[in-house]
Amino acid sequence: MLTTNTSYTVDDLAERLDMSRRTIYRYIDTFREAGFVIKKSGNHIRLDKESPHFKDISQLVHFTEEEAVILKRAIESIDDTNMLKQNLKRKLYSVYDNKILADTIVRGNNAATVHALINAIEERRQVILHAYRSSHGGAVRDRLVEPFAFTTNYVQVWCFDTDSKSCKLFKLARIDSVEVTDTEWQNQALHQKSFIDIFRMNGTKRHHVQLSLGILSRNLLLEEYPLSEEYLTPLGNERWMLDTEVASYAGVARFVVGLMDDIRIVNTPELEQYLANYVVKYWPQAIKK
Repeated sequence: MLTTNTSYTVDDLAERLDMSRRTIYRYIDTFREAGFVIKKSGNHIRLDKESPHFKDISQLVHFTEEEAVILKRAIESIDDTNMLKQNLKRKLYSVYDNKILADTIVRGNNAATVHALINAIEERRQVILHAYRSSHGGAVRDRLVEPFAFTTNYVQVWCFDTDSKSCKLFKLARIDSVEVTDTEWQNQALHQKSFIDIFRMNGTKRHHVQLSLGILSRNLLLEEYPLSEEYLTPLGNERWMLDTEVASYAGVARFVVGLMDDIRIVNTPELEQYLANYVVKYWPQAIKK
């Protein structure tokens, strides 16, 4: 927790970890005696990133938001009489914040990319995303961007794209390497995160959708998009209502098209029209038949 971008007070740490303030201070003293540099800003404390072993600690295994939801379900499914259940909940939920685990930095191939982007954000520098593999058209090219925020799972980073003059999400797995330039941000006033829906689509607009789901579509929805659970309510007769907002119809449409025999669109004529246009565009022979 002391290595993340979020700053905590001693009281915050004591509450989150279910410990006394004295114990927290004792741990901090232990860090200091081991050679770590403790940074204080008012009542907030952090480990300085120049401290020895800082990267080893900061590169802890990280659970994505969806993984955290699945993990929560798994723990809750354990019999209440099992003594290990409460210990697991206490240890793992101590770093939960609104259904996600605390922002630690991912481990593995993306670690160097994350650290370079974190430094660029802190120093407000433009970066070059070398050999970025775009999902649109399969183009691979360098992108000059201004990174300014991560998604909660560090899988994507919000950047201002200097080419398109707009804010976009870039997936870290599609970045070959990151080069931090000497150029400072030029477009900070335009840095703005967009809404991300349960189908992982993002945009500045929100569209209300309602779907009546059968058992098959409901189960597949939860498996593929775990965050959808919050927006599902039972209707009875083995049907469920998905009532949510989407950034665009693209994500939800792809899901509906594959399960049209099990899904009914409710009070969402715009989605019906989008699907009709989608089928005409990508499957015109079906219309002719």
